[in-house]
Parts: sequence; structure tokens; C-alpha cells
Amino acid sequence: MAKAHTPTPAGKQMLSEQVYAHLRDAILRGDHAPGDPLKPQDLAKEQGVSLAVVREALVRVVGEGLADRLPNRGFAVPAVSDRRWQEIAEARRTVEPVVLRMSIERGDVDWEARVRAAHHRLARTPAYLPEEGEYYTSAWAEAHRVFHRTLLEGCGNPVLLETFDRMWTASELARRWSAHRSPGRDGVLEHRRLEEAALARDADTAAEVLIRHLTQTADALADPTAAASSP
Repeated sequence: MAKAHTPTPAGKQMLSEQVYAHLRDAILRGDHAPGDPLKPQDLAKEQGVSLAVVREALVRVVGEGLADRLPNRGFAVPAVSDRRWQEIAEARRTVEPVVLRMSIERGDVDWEARVRAAHHRLARTPAYLPEEGEYYTSAWAEAHRVFHRTLLEGCGNPVLLETFDRMWTASELARRWSAHRSPGRDGVLEHRRLEEAALARDADTAAEVLIRHLTQTADALADPTAAASSP
């Protein structure tokens, strides 16, 4: 194993960015299971870097909700049963349908075109590839985010969109775990219904479909039998 090096400040920043990106991808890929400890010493040895670089990367993933900092116990991947996932889902069910209604009311023809294009990209992007681990692909994850955000962009309110961005990032692990625990869920149909309702300017149906969509994600984590039915 390479000896941990002490780079220049600029080099340290670049190294920290690389370690952060590696750690973030590993957690999102499922290399670290829910509840697994993230030991700085082991990560430093694995990456051939200093403890300071690893700790800086860990603090960043904690800030994104991808890890927890535990008092006197270091760092760990959050647990599936953590109450935060239900709290985030409740927040999203409260905020996003309201913003979607505003978007449907205010969105113009350009917004409609962007929604259609974002849904087309999502529908045509492979959700799973063997080389990317057990959870969905990074390309699909980005297409998924863009579709949901585009649906709301017609609201024209950057503060509300920033709120969406924060909640989306905070719920990324929950989405991946939920999809893994609900292999029979028809996400393709759910997204198509969202697109159709939005473009039909049917705010009531769109809000109802979105609430159901968000609820199913949270329910898969709350149901203790879901794990037994996953592949």
C-alpha cells in the first residue's frame, strides 16, 4: 500500500476532492451497506492518503446526508430505519406538490418542451448496469433528478427550487435503497403519468400522482418486510 503523502495545499485540495468523489460514489453504489462504519484509518490506508484528507472528505459526505458523524464513534453510513427518511419524505410531500401546481399554472411552452425532453431522456436511460453495482446508474440518477426538477421549474421561484435541490440531495440514499427493496415497482409508469398530467395542465392529478410517487419511496424503507422481497 502506498505511503500516505503530504501534498502542497493545492495538491491536498485536489486529493481531497478525489477521495471525496471516490467515497461518495462508493456509498451510492452500495459498496458500504446501511449502518456500516466508515473508519478513517482504513479509508486512508485504502486510498494511500493522510487521515486529514479522509476526514475532510467524510465531513463533506456527512453534509450531503450520505454519512453520519457519531459522537465518540466516528463515521457511519446511515441506517435504513433512520427516521430522517420519513421526515424528508414528509417535507417533500408537503412542498413539491404545491410547487408543481405553481409550475403547471405558470409554465410556458418552453417549459412544456423541457418537461417532454427531460422525460424522454429519463425513459431512454438504462436504470441498471452490472458494472455500476446493485443500485441504479449515475446517468439514470441524473436524468431522474433533471426530470423532477424540470417539472417544478415552471414555478419561476428560485428559492423554492433551491429548497427542492436540498431535499433531493438529502434523500438520494433513500431513493436508491427504496428502489432496491421494491423491485416490482413500475417507476416508468409513474414518471409517464407525471409527465402526462403536467402537460395536460391537470394540477390535481399531477399533485396526486407526485404524492403517491413520493409516498411509495418512503414506504419501502418503513416496511420491515420489504428487504426480504428484494433481490
